[in-house]
Amino acid sequence: MAFLDVEDGKRVYYEHHEGPGRPVVLVHGWGANAHCWDTTLPALLGAGHAVVLIEHRACGRSDKDFTDTSIAAIASDVVAVVDHLGLRSPVLNGWSLGGAVVTEAASRLGERLGGLVLTGGATPRYTQAEGWPYGGTPADVEGVLAGLVADRAATFRAVAGAVCVKPVSADIVESIWLAFMETGPKADATLRDLAHIDQRAILPAITAPVLLLCGREDGFVSFDGVSASRQLFPDARLVEFGGCGHAPFFEDGETYRSELLSFLAGLPA
Repeated sequence: MAFLDVEDGKRVYYEHHEGPGRPVVLVHGWGANAHCWDTTLPALLGAGHAVVLIEHRACGRSDKDFTDTSIAAIASDVVAVVDHLGLRSPVLNGWSLGGAVVTEAASRLGERLGGLVLTGGATPRYTQAEGWPYGGTPADVEGVLAGLVADRAATFRAVAGAVCVKPVSADIVESIWLAFMETGPKADATLRDLAHIDQRAILPAITAPVLLLCGREDGFVSFDGVSASRQLFPDARLVEFGGCGHAPFFEDGETYRSELLSFLAGLPA
């Protein structure tokens, strides 16, 4: 594990698990941390991939007192870690809000990108807009943020309980809640940013292969929106996880890992 200075001496936490294969960068969702990938990481390492995990500004083990916790800033951290480690043709995999992060990072990497995986990815929009009837509204997001101000622990516990639709262990739900409880209040601004960003213009320019992995019953990121986003990428494939919610890597881990490894194995050298 290590830390990278990214803003006025403030640091983000990352791990670099070396391996001979193509590097994969795993980026967690809003309020989570790198432990959400605990069942994904061993499969990637077992297949020979180098793996990098990074924790968002104000989340997990990263510093909590950043001035800028926008999605663009977190994406810049992802690119900074790629540059710092000298990763060649990396694949970025982002979960939930992390999907918006890696989409922005992919746009910045351009031809240096090896591939993009969006796991319930909140892109190109998280909320409804003209020409985009999918998702909730900014007011819905503000309601969650107001709940955090009133009772942070209880609100996060309710969100944690809604992540999975297919039954999972109580320990998994508890781990999601504990990750939420590690966040600093500056992470709230990251979610508010997600309610307003629009990435529709940048998706067509991402020419690397894209894999969309999404639960059919996802209660946070609209499956119909994910399906519609496939048409905006030049080269994207959608895998639907029937009966699953927002965390297919927990709810149907075997299929999730199989699809991910298959995608990675099929990428051009």
